[in-house]
Amino acid sequence: MNNTDRFPLATLEDLPDDIRQRIVAVQEKSGFVPDVFLKLARRPDEFRAFFAYHDALMLRDNALTKGEKEMIVVATSGANQCLYCVVAHGALLRIYEKNPLIADQLATNWRKADLSPRQRAMLEFAMKVALRSHEIGDADFAALREHGFSDEDAWDIGAIAAFFALSNRMANLSTMMPNAEFYLLGRVPKGK
Repeated sequence: MNNTDRFPLATLEDLPDDIRQRIVAVQEKSGFVPDVFLKLARRPDEFRAFFAYHDALMLRDNALTKGEKEMIVVATSGANQCLYCVVAHGALLRIYEKNPLIADQLATNWRKADLSPRQRAMLEFAMKVALRSHEIGDADFAALREHGFSDEDAWDIGAIAAFFALSNRMANLSTMMPNAEFYLLGRVPKGK
């Protein structure tokens, strides 16, 4: 694989104040700057739009837990072969679920992962949105309802899968590689 960087990372000091402040806040919280921020910041208007929609989906309170949202991201990103999103969101998933195994299971073969029936139904729907959205019909919504999901929940599941399909494609287009820091997050207890 050619890792030539056609689309170099933006430099923090050259960014508009609002974007620089957001990135510094992430750095202060996590201890590093995830490359996705600097990669997308090279186009400030697109950065703002991307993260506005990201936050609307991923930070909004709804019937999905933070861990379930990340399950959708990791499973669909695995199917879309997006290394960056699998590794970065896999770290978040491991942390939210306090499970060092779940991200690898979902990225490799979500059907064999240790999931509840509700989570399986959620991922079945998410994968259909990510890979075969033209086939979605009433039966797919009915299957979600059997596990307590509403049509609004289906929208949330589908929107996350669809948004990250965009993210997966942009990460692959730009040869975005995961920060080394992501690989160990949530795998080993802090301080080890």
